[in-house]
Amino acid sequence: MIGDLFQQYAAKYIGIGRGIPLSNTNQLWGLAWGALVFGEFLGLTTGGRLLILAGSSIMIAGAVSISLAEPAPSEMEHWHAAMPRECDRYGMDTANVTAVVAGNDPLADHKLQRRWWEVVIMLAATGIFVWLAVGTRAQHIYVSLPWMMVLLVGTIIPLGLCGTLLWRRTRFS
Repeated sequence: MIGDLFQQYAAKYIGIGRGIPLSNTNQLWGLAWGALVFGEFLGLTTGGRLLILAGSSIMIAGAVSISLAEPAPSEMEHWHAAMPRECDRYGMDTANVTAVVAGNDPLADHKLQRRWWEVVIMLAATGIFVWLAVGTRAQHIYVSLPWMMVLLVGTIIPLGLCGTLLWRRTRFS
């Protein structure tokens, strides 16, 4: 769920063309949990492991390529020509659109007013999760605790850092 939330911010601030492919690298995180924590590589042949590692390497190379990609100057010229026209067409503020595209959030400076029904929705969702959890029992599965701790730390630290940076820049607007 947290990854999905960050995916929405990625689409908003760096665009769908870069944000969504980068967020889909979560499959690598799932692979790490399956292989290292739950021992899912144990029954694979060497060839199977190599294929998975080769595919993962290609995916990592693609993510790095996407994250380093910048639009060509000609594309930016076309964007600068089209942006005012489209803002006029749809009644949008040109300065706000420019700020958002630059990675800033003009709404972050304004206090966001929460509505009462947002709290009701949150409480209802929490209640559903609690209701579904009542009466469940833990499954007996193999778990590597050292790798689980490594991956948990590898989750919590970037989550805290990215969340803090996003909060400072956008106030989660």
